[in-house]
Amino acid sequence: MTNPTTPVAPDAARMEHFRRTISNPLKLRLFMLRRLPMAYLAGLRLAELTPERATITVRYKFLTQNPFRSIYFACLSMAAEMASGLLAMMHVQSGSPVSMLVVGLEADFSKKAVGLIRFTSPDGAAIGRAIAESRATGEGRTVVCTSTGLDEAGDTVAVFRITWSFRAKR
Repeated sequence: MTNPTTPVAPDAARMEHFRRTISNPLKLRLFMLRRLPMAYLAGLRLAELTPERATITVRYKFLTQNPFRSIYFACLSMAAEMASGLLAMMHVQSGSPVSMLVVGLEADFSKKAVGLIRFTSPDGAAIGRAIAESRATGEGRTVVCTSTGLDEAGDTVAVFRITWSFRAKR
């Protein structure tokens, strides 16, 4: 029997429950409609979510276009941030409450974004470590997550570096 004041160890079952829930297309759309309405309107989709990596897609269409016949940079930013954000949300679900906030964003654009763009963030392990450290120490931690956007040919369209801050709630 555990003491209620003892810190809760990360719970893989809760992470898996979050992953299964958010991987359901209907539940993801309802979540976005309620919490991220612009992501819903832009048509962001979850392609992959594991504890280590996440992939979000955004397609060139009427609502995501810019005057140069490519995807507007804000839509690309939204997809890149969501890739690392879903990883962070999944790891936050694994234990005691943690606040999370984007505190920095850098981007490099290398090619016109048309068609379907896939943003992948492979930083789940680093996010998990930062959250665990914050829970253990009570101090804030930051992680710079990289989300790389590839077009349908596999060429890099953009690379985003999103700095997340995590702080355990007491």
